[in-house]
Amino acid sequence: MASIKLEKITKKFKNTIAVNDIDLQIEDGEFFCILGPPGAGKTTLLRLIMGLEKPDGGNIVIDNESVIGVHPSKRDIAMIFQNLALYPDKTVFDNIAFPLKQQKVEGGEIRERVDKVAKDLHIDWLLDKIPSQLSGGERQRVAIGRAIVRQPKAYLMDEPLSNLDALLRLEMRVSLKELQDSLKETFVYVTHDQVEALSMGDRIAVMHQGILQQIGDPDTIYQQPNNMFVATILGSPPMNFLKCSMQHVDGSMRIVHKSFSIETKNKDCIDALKSASKGEAIVIGLRPEDIEIQKTKGKEQSVPAEIYVTEPLGNETIVDVALGENVIKVLAEPDFEGQSGQKIWISINSAKLHMFHDETHECVYHASAKDKITIV
Repeated sequence: MASIKLEKITKKFKNTIAVNDIDLQIEDGEFFCILGPPGAGKTTLLRLIMGLEKPDGGNIVIDNESVIGVHPSKRDIAMIFQNLALYPDKTVFDNIAFPLKQQKVEGGEIRERVDKVAKDLHIDWLLDKIPSQLSGGERQRVAIGRAIVRQPKAYLMDEPLSNLDALLRLEMRVSLKELQDSLKETFVYVTHDQVEALSMGDRIAVMHQGILQQIGDPDTIYQQPNNMFVATILGSPPMNFLKCSMQHVDGSMRIVHKSFSIETKNKDCIDALKSASKGEAIVIGLRPEDIEIQKTKGKEQSVPAEIYVTEPLGNETIVDVALGENVIKVLAEPDFEGQSGQKIWISINSAKLHMFHDETHECVYHASAKDKITIV
């Protein structure tokens, strides 16, 4: 196993800063996901760890030793690319065995190690086939086997499932997590798919435009995003945002939207809002699952709205709701029925509100039940 530490790592390509002053600690045996959209700098970060790119500043430490200037072949790290790069004219056995032959491992040991890896990945019956005879998932397992057979300190994976169909991606997510649990090795996994990051990662690092936005376990990042970008990239549908004004009312703070108002007397919340917003505007964040639709006015704090459009998805229905000048998304039951223009009422889980700075988009406050926020 290996711990990996990045210290103030920066990488530039002409006038573009691909990786900007990143500090990162990846622990021994951790399944660590790096999540971000295309162009975030994820692949560049992996290539820097691997040694395929040279940083313009900072230090990379693997197992407490700096590897700046150390050749990739000497770092004892395996990398699995999006393009699997299997040898088309070699059998599955020879593809997996290739790095061992490069290391001049004895033939008997090669056979033993390849057979074990193939059994672990459930591809032992494919050893005599060539890549063109395999499915996409089988080719993916061969590429993983070729990395595992080397028994490296850590594994770097660059969107390895992106070329597979949805069903195969689901199957391979489970297989990769099981594999990491059994190997107990360090996995660094790059993806733009939030489902992969949330389902597999022990921790997630979110990147955007070369800058590290947040690091944490999946639940923390989902429940307490540092900023609006993180709140958007995690969640399907993503978080709704409503720009509001603020008013001081008899020792309480009132957050005012055209369709409703939110009021709290919690000192911590009020102080955070005053400090960050200069008493003017704030952006409220609401996850679709934290909003409930009623077709008749029932709850005391329900807010009038109307249905804009419905999106049935089989296991759930996304309801686009017109709320004043905004359209927000709400998760409803799969059997929900509604027509465009239909009058409804929504109730908001006030303990799940998120408040963001209007200009910087940084999170100001995450509400909880203790805040006793009311909708008025």
